[in-house]
Amino acid sequence: MNHRPVQISRTALLICALVLLFAGPVRAQDDAASVYKAKCVVCHAADGSGDTSAGKAMKVVDLRSPEVQKMTDAQLTEATTNGKGKMPAYKDKLSADQIKGLVAYVRALAKK
Repeated sequence: MNHRPVQISRTALLICALVLLFAGPVRAQDDAASVYKAKCVVCHAADGSGDTSAGKAMKVVDLRSPEVQKMTDAQLTEATTNGKGKMPAYKDKLSADQIKGLVAYVRALAKK
């Protein structure tokens, strides 16, 4: 009996599993970037600085600042979910996974 086809199938499955495992976080980050561009850029700017007309008018904080970056993920999630100050709540507009992705995206803005 030839075990070569079975071995190739197992190898192919392993490769597919690894691709899916590592592609998930990349896709999630891409999704977070899309959500950020769609929902946040108007006020917070592409770089998170808040240097937009709307951002200046509402005096939004720089998302890259130590003030924001020292907040816990739970605090950032709370602010995004329920709103804070002049920022609207997104609990009815974004899923919990999208909000979690945005929190990670905000963390990444500080590193750019």
